Amino acid sequence: MSSAIEILLKTQKTVFAIQELSFLWKIRNSNTLKSKIYFLVKNKKLISLKKGIYALNQNYDKFELANKLRPPSYISLETVLRNSGIIFQYSSDIISISNISKTIKCQRINYVYHKIKNEVLFNKMGIKISDKYWIAEPERAFLDIIYLNKNYYFDNLSQINWGKCFSLVEIYKNKALKKRLKDYFKDVEKSKT
Repeated sequence: MSSAIEILLKTQKTVFAIQELSFLWKIRNSNTLKSKIYFLVKNKKLISLKKGIYALNQNYDKFELANKLRPPSYISLETVLRNSGIIFQYSSDIISISNISKTIKCQRINYVYHKIKNEVLFNKMGIKISDKYWIAEPERAFLDIIYLNKNYYFDNLSQINWGKCFSLVEIYKNKALKKRLKDYFKDVEKSKT
């Protein structure tokens, strides 16, 4: 059984959906797969986070879990803006964009998903894609939030690359969003004088 864990360790991922375990362990039979997972969980080699999602230990990557709990999704909004110093309000919630709005509580953390239209969700511009998870760059997260919230207060917009925002805004195909972006930009420029 240790070879099964070694296979998972080699991926450098910390969270695995049941389909990934099947693929990585080359087990096609669902009963065999369930038995192996049950054995590993019982012997504390894997932990069950949610039905069909497992981690190697409690030090799993919360962002990785966010993408696994609700595919397709990418981390964005307040989570990215807080980590980028654009908003200061603390929250342990991990907030993402997805194709449905939903909150999933897992291991005492709320994973919050906000629905956005598919043309935006599946457009990879302004999103960092790693082997573990997808996460919006600050400019994409900023646009996501002003797309979903007409009046949002930001603590520090000096971190925003406005050129990148004006390029990314095109993926939303939304005139009201373009106007909102221009208004935020004008306010920032005014505050500099």
